Amino acid sequence: MSETDQERNRFSARAARYARVGTNVGGIAARMAGARLFGFSLDHGQNALELAAALGGLKGPIMKVAQLLATIPDALPQEYASELIKLQSEAPPMGWLFVKRRMTAELGPDWQSKLKSFEREPAAAASLGQVHRAVSLDGKALAMKLQYPDMQSAVEADLRQLEIIFAIRRRMDTAIDTSEIAKEIAERIREELDYRREAKHVALYREMLAETPEVRVPKVWPELSTGRLLTLDWLEGKKLLAHKEASLEIRNRLARAMFKAWWLPFSHFGVIHGDPHLGNYTACEEAGEPRGINLLDYGCIRIFPPAFVGGVVDLYHGLRDGDEAQVVHAYETWGFKGLTRGLIDALNIWARFIYGPLVDDRVRTIADGVKPSEYGRREAFRVHTALKTHGPVVVPREFVLMDRAAVGLGAVFLHLSAELNFHRLFEDAIQNFSVSTVAGRQTGAVSRAGLTPSA
Repeated sequence: MSETDQERNRFSARAARYARVGTNVGGIAARMAGARLFGFSLDHGQNALELAAALGGLKGPIMKVAQLLATIPDALPQEYASELIKLQSEAPPMGWLFVKRRMTAELGPDWQSKLKSFEREPAAAASLGQVHRAVSLDGKALAMKLQYPDMQSAVEADLRQLEIIFAIRRRMDTAIDTSEIAKEIAERIREELDYRREAKHVALYREMLAETPEVRVPKVWPELSTGRLLTLDWLEGKKLLAHKEASLEIRNRLARAMFKAWWLPFSHFGVIHGDPHLGNYTACEEAGEPRGINLLDYGCIRIFPPAFVGGVVDLYHGLRDGDEAQVVHAYETWGFKGLTRGLIDALNIWARFIYGPLVDDRVRTIADGVKPSEYGRREAFRVHTALKTHGPVVVPREFVLMDRAAVGLGAVFLHLSAELNFHRLFEDAIQNFSVSTVAGRQTGAVSRAGLTPSA
Protein backbone atom coordinates (compact mmCIF):
# COMPACT_ATOMS: atom_id res chain seq x y z
CA MET A 1 0.00 0.00 0.00
CA SER A 2 1.37 3.46 -0.92
CA GLU A 3 1.89 6.25 1.60
CA THR A 4 -0.95 8.15 -0.11
CA ASP A 5 -3.33 5.20 0.37
CA GLN A 6 -2.22 4.80 3.98
CA GLU A 7 -2.84 8.48 4.67
CA ARG A 8 -6.24 8.26 2.96
CA ASN A 9 -7.13 5.31 5.19
CA ARG A 10 -6.00 7.17 8.30
CA PHE A 11 -8.07 10.19 7.26
CA SER A 12 -11.10 7.98 6.57
CA ALA A 13 -10.77 6.29 9.96
CA ARG A 14 -10.49 9.68 11.67
CA ALA A 15 -13.49 11.06 9.78
CA ALA A 16 -15.60 8.04 10.70
CA ARG A 17 -14.56 8.48 14.32
CA TYR A 18 -15.59 12.15 14.28
CA ALA A 19 -18.99 11.14 12.96
CA ARG A 20 -19.57 8.42 15.56
CA VAL A 21 -18.37 10.34 18.59
CA GLY A 22 -19.71 13.66 17.38
CA THR A 23 -23.18 12.21 16.89
CA ASN A 24 -23.17 10.44 20.25
CA VAL A 25 -21.74 13.24 22.36
CA GLY A 26 -22.77 16.25 20.31
CA GLY A 27 -26.47 15.47 20.48
CA ILE A 28 -26.38 15.36 24.25
CA ALA A 29 -24.29 18.55 24.43
CA ALA A 30 -26.70 20.34 22.07
CA ARG A 31 -29.69 19.31 24.17
CA MET A 32 -27.99 20.64 27.31
CA ALA A 33 -27.06 23.91 25.62
CA GLY A 34 -30.61 24.35 24.33
CA ALA A 35 -32.08 23.73 27.74
CA ARG A 36 -29.84 26.38 29.24
CA LEU A 37 -30.57 28.89 26.45
CA PHE A 38 -34.34 28.52 26.48
CA GLY A 39 -34.82 27.71 30.12
CA PHE A 40 -36.08 24.14 29.69
CA SER A 41 -35.82 21.70 32.57
CA LEU A 42 -33.23 18.99 32.05
CA ASP A 43 -32.94 15.47 33.43
CA HIS A 44 -29.21 15.32 34.20
CA GLY A 45 -29.48 11.75 35.40
CA GLN A 46 -30.97 10.56 32.11
CA ASN A 47 -28.46 12.59 30.10
CA ALA A 48 -25.64 11.07 32.12
CA LEU A 49 -26.88 7.57 31.36
CA GLU A 50 -27.10 8.40 27.65
CA LEU A 51 -23.60 9.90 27.61
CA ALA A 52 -22.12 6.86 29.37
CA ALA A 53 -23.91 4.57 26.91
CA ALA A 54 -22.65 6.61 23.96
CA LEU A 55 -19.05 6.47 25.15
CA GLY A 56 -19.11 2.93 26.48
CA GLY A 57 -19.53 1.46 23.02
CA LEU A 58 -16.37 3.16 21.78
CA LYS A 59 -12.91 1.80 22.52
CA GLY A 60 -10.10 4.27 22.70
CA PRO A 61 -9.22 7.70 24.02
CA ILE A 62 -12.74 9.10 24.37
CA MET A 63 -13.48 6.35 26.90
CA LYS A 64 -10.17 7.01 28.66
CA VAL A 65 -11.02 10.73 28.75
CA ALA A 66 -14.36 9.90 30.33
CA GLN A 67 -12.62 7.80 32.98
CA LEU A 68 -10.15 10.60 33.71
CA LEU A 69 -12.85 13.26 33.98
CA ALA A 70 -14.94 11.09 36.25
CA THR A 71 -12.21 11.11 38.91
CA ILE A 72 -11.24 14.81 38.76
CA PRO A 73 -13.40 16.51 41.40
CA ASP A 74 -15.89 18.97 39.93
CA ALA A 75 -14.63 18.65 36.33
CA LEU A 76 -18.11 17.36 35.44
CA PRO A 77 -21.47 17.40 37.24
CA GLN A 78 -21.83 14.60 39.77
CA GLU A 79 -24.51 12.76 37.76
CA TYR A 80 -22.12 12.47 34.82
CA ALA A 81 -19.09 11.54 36.90
CA SER A 82 -21.00 8.73 38.62
CA GLU A 83 -21.98 7.16 35.30
CA LEU A 84 -18.70 7.69 33.48
CA ILE A 85 -16.62 6.12 36.22
CA LYS A 86 -18.46 2.84 35.53
CA LEU A 87 -16.74 2.69 32.13
CA GLN A 88 -13.46 1.61 33.72
CA SER A 89 -12.28 -1.66 32.18
CA GLU A 90 -15.63 -2.42 30.52
CA ALA A 91 -14.58 -2.25 26.85
CA PRO A 92 -15.59 -5.27 24.75
CA PRO A 93 -12.52 -7.26 23.58
CA MET A 94 -11.24 -7.82 20.04
CA GLY A 95 -12.15 -11.15 18.48
CA TRP A 96 -9.56 -13.76 17.50
CA LEU A 97 -9.41 -12.74 13.81
CA PHE A 98 -8.63 -9.15 14.80
CA VAL A 99 -6.05 -10.35 17.31
CA LYS A 100 -4.27 -12.48 14.70
CA ARG A 101 -4.13 -9.57 12.26
CA ARG A 102 -2.84 -7.21 14.93
CA MET A 103 -0.19 -9.66 16.16
CA THR A 104 0.96 -10.26 12.58
CA ALA A 105 1.24 -6.52 12.04
CA GLU A 106 3.41 -6.15 15.15
CA LEU A 107 5.61 -9.29 15.16
CA GLY A 108 5.32 -10.58 11.60
CA PRO A 109 3.52 -13.53 10.00
CA ASP A 110 5.57 -16.05 12.01
CA TRP A 111 4.66 -14.48 15.35
CA GLN A 112 3.17 -17.69 16.79
CA SER A 113 6.50 -19.48 16.29
CA LYS A 114 8.10 -16.96 18.67
CA LEU A 115 5.94 -18.23 21.53
CA LYS A 116 5.31 -21.58 23.14
CA SER A 117 1.64 -20.71 23.56
CA PHE A 118 -0.76 -17.75 23.26
CA GLU A 119 -4.26 -17.62 24.74
CA ARG A 120 -6.90 -16.52 22.25
CA GLU A 121 -9.24 -15.02 24.84
CA PRO A 122 -7.91 -11.88 26.53
CA ALA A 123 -7.21 -11.92 30.25
CA ALA A 124 -8.28 -8.26 30.43
CA ALA A 125 -9.79 -5.68 28.07
CA ALA A 126 -9.71 -1.93 28.68
CA SER A 127 -10.06 1.33 26.80
CA LEU A 128 -6.91 1.34 24.62
CA GLY A 129 -5.92 -2.32 24.39
CA GLN A 130 -6.27 -5.81 25.78
CA VAL A 131 -3.95 -8.26 27.53
CA HIS A 132 -3.37 -11.87 26.49
CA ARG A 133 -1.58 -14.53 28.50
CA ALA A 134 1.24 -16.31 26.70
CA VAL A 135 4.26 -18.50 27.39
CA SER A 136 7.75 -17.80 26.05
CA LEU A 137 9.80 -20.41 24.24
CA ASP A 138 11.76 -20.99 27.45
CA GLY A 139 8.57 -21.48 29.50
CA LYS A 140 8.15 -18.05 31.17
CA ALA A 141 4.63 -16.73 31.71
CA LEU A 142 3.99 -13.52 29.74
CA ALA A 143 1.43 -10.71 29.64
CA MET A 144 1.11 -9.34 26.08
CA LYS A 145 -0.75 -6.01 25.87
CA LEU A 146 -2.02 -5.45 22.34
CA GLN A 147 -3.34 -2.06 21.27
CA TYR A 148 -6.67 -1.94 19.47
CA PRO A 149 -6.56 -1.12 15.73
CA ASP A 150 -6.75 2.48 14.47
CA MET A 151 -5.95 3.99 17.88
CA GLN A 152 -3.52 6.48 16.37
CA SER A 153 -6.33 7.84 14.18
CA ALA A 154 -8.88 7.60 16.96
CA VAL A 155 -6.82 9.58 19.44
CA GLU A 156 -6.79 12.80 17.42
CA ALA A 157 -10.47 12.50 16.55
CA ASP A 158 -11.44 11.81 20.14
CA LEU A 159 -9.30 14.49 21.71
CA ARG A 160 -11.05 17.08 19.57
CA GLN A 161 -14.33 15.78 20.93
CA LEU A 162 -12.92 16.45 24.39
CA GLU A 163 -13.71 20.10 23.69
CA ILE A 164 -17.40 19.15 23.44
CA ILE A 165 -17.31 17.39 26.79
CA PHE A 166 -15.68 20.41 28.43
CA ALA A 167 -18.16 22.69 26.67
CA ILE A 168 -20.89 20.89 28.61
CA ARG A 169 -19.18 21.97 31.80
CA ARG A 170 -18.53 25.55 30.69
CA ARG A 171 -22.16 26.05 29.67
CA MET A 172 -23.42 24.79 32.99
CA ASP A 173 -20.88 26.41 35.29
CA THR A 174 -17.89 28.74 35.07
CA ALA A 175 -16.39 28.17 38.52
CA ILE A 176 -13.43 26.21 37.10
CA ASP A 177 -11.48 27.08 33.95
CA THR A 178 -10.82 23.66 32.41
CA SER A 179 -8.45 24.76 29.62
CA GLU A 180 -5.30 23.38 31.27
CA ILE A 181 -7.12 20.18 32.28
CA ALA A 182 -7.85 19.53 28.61
CA LYS A 183 -4.21 20.06 27.62
CA GLU A 184 -2.93 17.73 30.32
CA ILE A 185 -5.35 14.94 29.53
CA ALA A 186 -4.53 15.17 25.81
CA GLU A 187 -0.79 14.99 26.45
CA ARG A 188 -1.03 12.01 28.79
CA ILE A 189 -3.35 10.04 26.51
CA ARG A 190 -1.02 10.53 23.55
CA GLU A 191 1.76 9.14 25.72
CA GLU A 192 -0.35 6.13 26.68
CA LEU A 193 -0.57 5.09 23.03
CA ASP A 194 3.22 4.80 22.83
CA TYR A 195 4.05 1.36 24.22
CA ARG A 196 7.78 1.96 23.73
CA ARG A 197 7.46 4.81 26.20
CA GLU A 198 5.51 2.56 28.55
CA ALA A 199 8.35 0.00 28.37
CA LYS A 200 10.69 2.77 29.54
CA HIS A 201 8.26 3.55 32.38
CA VAL A 202 8.54 -0.08 33.48
CA ALA A 203 12.35 0.19 33.49
CA LEU A 204 12.08 3.38 35.54
CA TYR A 205 9.80 1.74 38.13
CA ARG A 206 12.06 -1.31 38.38
CA GLU A 207 14.85 1.04 39.43
CA MET A 208 12.78 3.28 41.71
CA LEU A 209 11.21 0.35 43.61
CA ALA A 210 14.22 -1.99 43.55
CA GLU A 211 14.56 -1.63 47.33
CA THR A 212 10.83 -2.09 48.01
CA PRO A 213 10.25 -5.87 48.08
CA GLU A 214 6.54 -5.55 48.86
CA VAL A 215 5.97 -4.07 45.39
CA ARG A 216 6.71 -6.27 42.37
CA VAL A 217 7.46 -4.73 38.98
CA PRO A 218 7.59 -6.95 35.87
CA LYS A 219 10.41 -7.15 33.32
CA VAL A 220 9.98 -6.01 29.70
CA TRP A 221 10.57 -8.47 26.85
CA PRO A 222 11.89 -6.10 24.17
CA GLU A 223 12.16 -8.78 21.46
CA LEU A 224 8.40 -9.31 21.79
CA SER A 225 7.47 -5.63 22.08
CA THR A 226 6.78 -2.81 19.62
CA GLY A 227 5.19 0.61 19.71
CA ARG A 228 1.75 -1.03 19.90
CA LEU A 229 2.54 -4.32 21.61
CA LEU A 230 4.06 -4.52 25.09
CA THR A 231 5.19 -7.85 26.52
CA LEU A 232 5.93 -8.12 30.24
CA ASP A 233 6.40 -10.87 32.79
CA TRP A 234 3.07 -12.27 33.92
CA LEU A 235 2.80 -11.52 37.63
CA GLU A 236 0.51 -14.02 39.31
CA GLY A 237 -1.86 -12.60 41.87
CA LYS A 238 -5.43 -12.13 43.04
CA LYS A 239 -7.51 -8.98 42.75
CA LEU A 240 -7.16 -6.69 45.75
CA LEU A 241 -10.89 -6.87 46.40
CA ALA A 242 -10.56 -10.62 46.87
CA HIS A 243 -8.99 -9.69 50.23
CA LYS A 244 -11.68 -7.19 51.21
CA GLU A 245 -12.91 -9.53 53.95
CA ALA A 246 -9.42 -10.65 55.02
CA SER A 247 -7.96 -9.88 58.43
CA LEU A 248 -7.05 -6.30 59.25
CA GLU A 249 -3.39 -7.30 59.27
CA ILE A 250 -3.55 -8.47 55.65
CA ARG A 251 -5.59 -5.47 54.49
CA ASN A 252 -3.16 -3.11 56.19
CA ARG A 253 -0.22 -4.92 54.62
CA LEU A 254 -1.68 -4.44 51.15
CA ALA A 255 -2.54 -0.79 51.84
CA ARG A 256 0.97 -0.12 53.14
CA ALA A 257 2.43 -1.60 49.96
CA MET A 258 0.11 0.60 47.88
CA PHE A 259 1.21 3.67 49.82
CA LYS A 260 4.87 2.92 49.16
CA ALA A 261 4.27 2.06 45.49
CA TRP A 262 2.76 5.51 44.96
CA TRP A 263 4.51 7.88 47.40
CA LEU A 264 8.12 6.65 47.25
CA PRO A 265 8.54 7.23 43.49
CA PHE A 266 6.94 10.67 43.86
CA SER A 267 8.78 11.89 46.96
CA HIS A 268 12.17 10.47 45.88
CA PHE A 269 12.07 10.86 42.09
CA GLY A 270 9.16 13.19 41.23
CA VAL A 271 7.28 10.42 39.40
CA ILE A 272 3.67 9.37 39.93
CA HIS A 273 1.44 6.60 38.72
CA GLY A 274 -1.56 8.61 37.58
CA ASP A 275 -4.07 5.77 37.41
CA PRO A 276 -4.17 3.98 40.79
CA HIS A 277 -7.46 2.15 40.29
CA LEU A 278 -8.02 -1.38 41.53
CA GLY A 279 -7.57 -3.01 38.13
CA ASN A 280 -3.94 -1.96 37.92
CA TYR A 281 -2.86 -3.98 40.95
CA THR A 282 -3.07 -7.53 42.22
CA ALA A 283 -1.98 -9.04 45.50
CA CYS A 284 1.10 -11.25 45.28
CA GLU A 285 1.14 -14.21 47.63
CA GLU A 286 3.70 -16.42 49.34
CA ALA A 287 2.62 -19.65 51.02
CA GLY A 288 -0.99 -18.71 50.32
CA GLU A 289 -0.86 -15.36 52.10
CA PRO A 290 -0.65 -11.85 50.55
CA ARG A 291 2.78 -10.31 51.03
CA GLY A 292 2.55 -7.28 48.78
CA ILE A 293 1.25 -6.04 45.44
CA ASN A 294 1.96 -6.46 41.73
CA LEU A 295 2.03 -3.22 39.76
CA LEU A 296 0.60 -4.13 36.36
CA ASP A 297 0.12 -1.05 34.17
CA TYR A 298 2.56 1.78 33.36
CA GLY A 299 0.80 3.81 30.71
CA CYS A 300 -0.34 6.79 32.79
CA ILE A 301 2.94 7.95 34.36
CA ARG A 302 3.98 11.56 34.93
CA ILE A 303 7.44 12.94 35.63
CA PHE A 304 7.18 16.25 37.50
CA PRO A 305 9.63 19.12 37.84
CA PRO A 306 11.34 18.66 41.22
CA ALA A 307 10.04 22.09 42.29
CA PHE A 308 6.49 20.78 41.97
CA VAL A 309 7.33 17.97 44.40
CA GLY A 310 8.72 20.64 46.71
CA GLY A 311 5.35 22.40 46.53
CA VAL A 312 3.57 19.20 47.63
CA VAL A 313 5.87 18.87 50.65
CA ASP A 314 5.59 22.61 51.42
CA LEU A 315 1.81 22.40 51.43
CA TYR A 316 1.99 19.44 53.83
CA HIS A 317 4.26 21.36 56.20
CA GLY A 318 2.13 24.50 55.88
CA LEU A 319 -1.10 22.67 56.75
CA ARG A 320 0.56 20.66 59.52
CA ASP A 321 2.12 23.74 61.15
CA GLY A 322 -0.62 26.29 60.39
CA ASP A 323 1.83 28.33 58.29
CA GLU A 324 -0.38 30.19 55.80
CA ALA A 325 2.53 31.81 53.97
CA GLN A 326 3.98 28.38 53.22
CA VAL A 327 0.58 27.16 52.03
CA VAL A 328 0.23 30.07 49.60
CA HIS A 329 3.81 29.57 48.42
CA ALA A 330 2.97 25.93 47.64
CA TYR A 331 -0.05 26.93 45.53
CA GLU A 332 2.08 29.42 43.63
CA THR A 333 4.77 26.78 43.08
CA TRP A 334 2.12 24.54 41.54
CA GLY A 335 1.13 27.29 39.13
CA PHE A 336 -2.05 28.75 40.61
CA LYS A 337 -2.25 32.43 39.67
CA GLY A 338 -4.22 35.46 40.82
CA LEU A 339 -4.76 34.03 44.29
CA THR A 340 -7.21 36.08 46.33
CA ARG A 341 -8.26 35.45 49.91
CA GLY A 342 -11.42 33.75 48.69
CA LEU A 343 -9.58 31.49 46.23
CA ILE A 344 -7.01 30.50 48.86
CA ASP A 345 -9.80 29.58 51.29
CA ALA A 346 -11.50 27.50 48.58
CA LEU A 347 -8.28 25.66 47.70
CA ASN A 348 -7.63 25.04 51.40
CA ILE A 349 -10.92 23.15 51.72
CA TRP A 350 -9.75 20.57 49.20
CA ALA A 351 -6.16 20.58 50.46
CA ARG A 352 -7.24 19.80 54.02
CA PHE A 353 -9.36 16.95 52.69
CA ILE A 354 -6.51 15.40 50.66
CA TYR A 355 -3.85 16.02 53.31
CA GLY A 356 -6.08 15.32 56.32
CA PRO A 357 -4.89 11.71 56.86
CA LEU A 358 -1.26 12.76 56.36
CA VAL A 359 -1.22 15.46 59.03
CA ASP A 360 -3.22 13.41 61.55
CA ASP A 361 -0.72 11.50 63.72
CA ARG A 362 -2.84 8.50 64.70
CA VAL A 363 -4.08 5.19 63.37
CA ARG A 364 -7.24 5.78 61.33
CA THR A 365 -9.11 4.86 58.18
CA ILE A 366 -8.63 7.16 55.20
CA ALA A 367 -12.24 8.41 55.48
CA ASP A 368 -12.24 8.45 59.30
CA GLY A 369 -15.89 7.51 59.77
CA VAL A 370 -17.29 9.07 56.60
CA LYS A 371 -19.33 6.73 54.41
CA PRO A 372 -17.35 5.64 51.34
CA SER A 373 -20.14 6.86 49.05
CA GLU A 374 -19.87 10.33 50.61
CA TYR A 375 -16.05 10.47 50.67
CA GLY A 376 -15.02 13.88 49.34
CA ARG A 377 -18.52 14.86 48.23
CA ARG A 378 -19.06 17.41 50.98
CA GLU A 379 -15.66 19.02 50.39
CA ALA A 380 -16.15 19.11 46.62
CA PHE A 381 -19.51 20.84 47.11
CA ARG A 382 -17.99 23.43 49.45
CA VAL A 383 -15.13 24.09 47.02
CA HIS A 384 -17.55 24.51 44.15
CA THR A 385 -19.77 26.88 46.13
CA ALA A 386 -16.76 29.00 47.07
CA LEU A 387 -15.41 29.09 43.51
CA LYS A 388 -18.77 30.28 42.16
CA THR A 389 -18.26 33.35 44.33
CA HIS A 390 -14.49 33.83 44.13
CA GLY A 391 -13.55 32.04 40.88
CA PRO A 392 -13.03 31.13 38.21
CA VAL A 393 -9.77 29.39 38.98
CA VAL A 394 -7.48 28.04 36.29
CA VAL A 395 -6.37 24.57 37.37
CA PRO A 396 -2.64 24.16 36.49
CA ARG A 397 -2.01 21.16 34.26
CA GLU A 398 0.53 19.63 36.66
CA PHE A 399 -2.14 19.56 39.37
CA VAL A 400 -4.61 17.47 37.34
CA LEU A 401 -3.03 14.01 37.51
CA MET A 402 -1.65 14.61 41.00
CA ASP A 403 -5.12 15.32 42.36
CA ARG A 404 -6.75 12.49 40.44
CA ALA A 405 -4.15 9.99 41.61
CA ALA A 406 -4.48 11.06 45.25
CA VAL A 407 -8.25 10.54 45.09
CA GLY A 408 -7.79 7.19 43.34
CA LEU A 409 -5.30 6.01 45.94
CA GLY A 410 -7.68 7.03 48.70
CA ALA A 411 -10.41 4.96 47.04
CA VAL A 412 -8.17 1.87 47.21
CA PHE A 413 -7.63 2.44 50.94
CA LEU A 414 -11.39 2.83 51.33
CA HIS A 415 -12.10 -0.48 49.60
CA LEU A 416 -9.57 -2.25 51.82
CA SER A 417 -10.91 -0.55 54.98
CA ALA A 418 -7.26 -0.12 55.99
CA GLU A 419 -6.39 1.36 59.39
CA LEU A 420 -2.94 2.92 59.32
CA ASN A 421 -0.98 5.87 60.64
CA PHE A 422 -0.74 7.62 57.28
CA HIS A 423 1.13 10.48 58.93
CA ARG A 424 4.04 8.23 59.94
CA LEU A 425 4.12 6.58 56.51
CA PHE A 426 4.30 9.99 54.83
CA GLU A 427 6.95 11.30 57.22
CA ASP A 428 9.07 8.23 56.37
CA ALA A 429 8.58 8.89 52.65
CA ILE A 430 9.79 12.51 52.87
CA GLN A 431 12.56 11.96 55.41
CA ASN A 432 15.58 14.15 54.50
CA PHE A 433 13.60 15.57 51.57
CA SER A 434 15.11 18.30 49.42
CA VAL A 435 14.29 19.51 45.93
CA SER A 436 17.94 19.18 44.89
CA THR A 437 18.06 15.54 46.02
CA VAL A 438 14.93 14.75 44.01
CA ALA A 439 16.44 16.52 40.99
CA GLY A 440 19.61 14.45 41.21
CA ARG A 441 17.79 11.14 41.60
CA GLN A 442 15.34 11.99 38.85
CA THR A 443 18.00 13.01 36.36
CA GLY A 444 19.88 9.74 36.80
CA ALA A 445 16.92 7.36 36.85
CA VAL A 446 15.03 9.04 34.01
CA SER A 447 18.13 9.16 31.84
CA ARG A 448 18.91 5.47 32.43
CA ALA A 449 15.33 4.61 31.43
CA GLY A 450 15.67 6.67 28.24
CA LEU A 451 12.92 9.14 29.22
CA THR A 452 12.44 12.89 29.46
CA PRO A 453 10.20 14.67 31.99
CA SER A 454 6.57 15.24 31.03
CA ALA A 455 5.63 18.50 29.37
